[in-house]
Amino acid sequence: MKAVLTIAGSDSSGGAGIQADLKTIAAHRLFGESVITALTAQNTLGVSGVLDVDPAFVGAQMDAVFDDIRPDAVKIGMVSSPAIVRAIADGLVRHRAENIVVDPVMVATSGSALIADAAVDALVAELFPLAAVITPNIPEAEVLSGTAIASADDVERAAKLIAARCVSAVETAPDFTDGDGEPRVPAIMVKGGHGLGDEEAADDFLLLPGDEAVWLRGPRIHTENTHGTGCSLSSAIACGLAQGFSADVAVREAKAYVAGALGAGLNLGRGSGPLDHMWRYGKPPC
Repeated sequence: MKAVLTIAGSDSSGGAGIQADLKTIAAHRLFGESVITALTAQNTLGVSGVLDVDPAFVGAQMDAVFDDIRPDAVKIGMVSSPAIVRAIADGLVRHRAENIVVDPVMVATSGSALIADAAVDALVAELFPLAAVITPNIPEAEVLSGTAIASADDVERAAKLIAARCVSAVETAPDFTDGDGEPRVPAIMVKGGHGLGDEEAADDFLLLPGDEAVWLRGPRIHTENTHGTGCSLSSAIACGLAQGFSADVAVREAKAYVAGALGAGLNLGRGSGPLDHMWRYGKPPC
């Protein structure tokens, strides 16, 4: 059985973060492992508290995982401080981790901030060069690219600017190159869930290494229950990479999985509820 490691924050309500990741991995019939970066007090209505894990203990968790059941892919989610970013990057390099997916989580579905501003630059400099796929949503892509996004052309431009930042980061860190000494540029998936004016579309843009680009078209699923969507998507992509899929195929399969989880119509909580991660296995008992 292939193993997938999630490095992220814990969601006490079970809808996002580590909990959503492990459910997604289990739904793909893979073995889930976890490194917790922060504890959050949250539910479908919002985040009321965040407690960071000591960076040294984050590193200790990573060592324990890699020294025993080595993961075939790694998903990185909520990382709220530069020190934790550094601990994760050190561990990934030390253990020569592969198939890394970085979900630059900045704001929860409820609108609550989850990352310190100083951690954004650390993400770009230390984790992006290690990634195979990066999955910002539109607001996150605006922050990472430094440009406003109001159209499809803006999305494509932002993805190229983020890729350029990755190349720039690699140039200052020679260890982050491929076997030929060339910069390892990740695939950039700009998620369209926040919309670009078309209320019936949920189109994502994927920029692959080598500047090959594709729009992944899909209908918008009208639901208020989207808590943990980004976490689940990035974990599903990691599952695809762990199984040997190319980035293109892994992203497409993950998009279909999340669409099904949204469309299943699970309705829990008084706010933005969670997805039905096990939708492929039929309706739950009454």
